[in-house]
Amino acid sequence: MAQDYDSPRNKDEDEESLQALGKGAQNSSSDIDDDENSIAEDYELPGADLSNEDASVTVIPMQGDEFICSECFLVKHRSQLAGTSADGQPVCKECAA
Repeated sequence: MAQDYDSPRNKDEDEESLQALGKGAQNSSSDIDDDENSIAEDYELPGADLSNEDASVTVIPMQGDEFICSECFLVKHRSQLAGTSADGQPVCKECAA
């Protein structure tokens, strides 16, 4: 059915349609999952207190063919050694570039 947009509007119809929209918004909000809190419990924020958590990481000591870069302080393989700094400390290729 075609609608004549030039005809005068009936205010009662407008109010009824606004009320229907309001009821629809209330119904849709009840459809939202109520388990939002349970989802948020599993999410950890950065900087959270993890002092009561146990680390499950195995630390492997530095191997004989590795060195610690004096610039970035990362453990690197000897193939990444670029040279030594002025004070004789090893420097990796990335830091030397």
